Amino acid sequence: MQVKVRYSFDGQPLQEVVGLTARFGALVPSSQEDAIRAHLILTDPLDGCSNISDPLTGAIALAVRGNCTFTKKAREAQGAGASALLVINDEEDLYKMVCSEDGNYTDIKIPSVLLPKSAGRSLQSALVSGLDVEVSLLSPNRPVWDWSELFLWLMAVCTIGCSAYWSAETVKGQVNEHYKELDQKNTDFNMAMEVAADDQESVNISVMAAASFVVFASIFLLLLYFFLSEFTIWILVVIFCLAGIQGLQHCLVAILSRCFKGLGKKVVMVPHLGDLSIFALTVFPFCLGLAIWWALHRQAFYAWSIEDIFGIAFMITVLQTVQLQEIKVATVLLVCAFFYDIFWVFVSPLIFHESVMVVVARGDKSGEGLPMLLKVPRLSDPWGGESLIGFGDIILPGLLICYCLRYDYKHRKGLRAGYFLYSFIGYGIGLLITDISLVLMNGHGQPALLYLVPCTLGIVILLAVRRGELKDMWSAKKYEVLEKEDAISSV
Repeated sequence: MQVKVRYSFDGQPLQEVVGLTARFGALVPSSQEDAIRAHLILTDPLDGCSNISDPLTGAIALAVRGNCTFTKKAREAQGAGASALLVINDEEDLYKMVCSEDGNYTDIKIPSVLLPKSAGRSLQSALVSGLDVEVSLLSPNRPVWDWSELFLWLMAVCTIGCSAYWSAETVKGQVNEHYKELDQKNTDFNMAMEVAADDQESVNISVMAAASFVVFASIFLLLLYFFLSEFTIWILVVIFCLAGIQGLQHCLVAILSRCFKGLGKKVVMVPHLGDLSIFALTVFPFCLGLAIWWALHRQAFYAWSIEDIFGIAFMITVLQTVQLQEIKVATVLLVCAFFYDIFWVFVSPLIFHESVMVVVARGDKSGEGLPMLLKVPRLSDPWGGESLIGFGDIILPGLLICYCLRYDYKHRKGLRAGYFLYSFIGYGIGLLITDISLVLMNGHGQPALLYLVPCTLGIVILLAVRRGELKDMWSAKKYEVLEKEDAISSV
């Protein structure tokens, strides 16, 4: 169990470090009123392995690790009258202080806490220098649920909802124009030209590309796992800034162009770049400056909000650019992602002795989380931390949901008769189930796609089978031929 060790030197500002309790002795109180507060005293001898010469009545003892068992140190400190024992570890990483299986340690009544090496040495140096060190020990309970989970859920759901309606807006206009032309007994030549022009602005995923996702994503994840460092983090930060600048500029220009339609059409000639929108040139310096500011201050407590803005803008842009044209591709992509997520969260510990996905996401080997997540600080958690969701957990199901709305528009289906509403609600439910599983698993990382894929792709396929439309949705080519034949017959 984690313990908050708060201390001050001669009345200086309070400092705090996180320690780890032993599997024997008393528990550290969880309420502020019952916290253990006392002066800190070095044991003599320093390892606390033999009779302590100086009395420790009511004080908290500080000893170094080594030369005897943890239980021996605890007994000696307790015998000298200490109210608790702090042990300085010989490294920064903490491990639980255990006792032998055949021992009986019910006689140990005081709590024992292991400290990281740097924090422990700092306390030891202060005591050797003659400073008065006051320490309090507290282990507050972590709340079952935090408001940050709701904010994260809303951000993910709203990102997909906005992306879906935005990506389908062009299709809606095309379909309306298409039916208008057919009603006027015209050919569908203009409609075909408009669709072709729109296709040039988007990237369609093939079945092969969808199947290759697992391979390339796994290679990238392993590279991050083995070679993640401060230098690697900076490379990812630069890539994230470039993607964020493009995404934020794309979103801002689209919004401003709607508000100021006349100005949105004005362009200027830029050497080597050609004609560029005045809005784009105006917005770019702002996006660039914001990205540089975030990169330099990304460790600040408020930097998460700017990172989320860039991340949401980037994902909206991706969902605008990359499109699925048939359920067959969506099935291959999401099923592969389903097993990919399960393997690297649950199966990888059997091979690497730790969850590769969780280690990389939290940045355990670099001390800094990756800029590939939406994050919200935990608001009611006394231990702090952040609630996280990966970009892939939004983009991959988002591709399917965006496809569903475009499909509904092309076939002039209402919300209840279409597929978008059910896949969108399914995504929200899947995300809630993910949050519940995190609570039930005591905060251990969960593969979100394990719940999101059945709640989105599963619902769409079952609904299509029930309606007898799966065959038409499975291949985009069949739909295009049918639409063309219908158009000719209408003429």
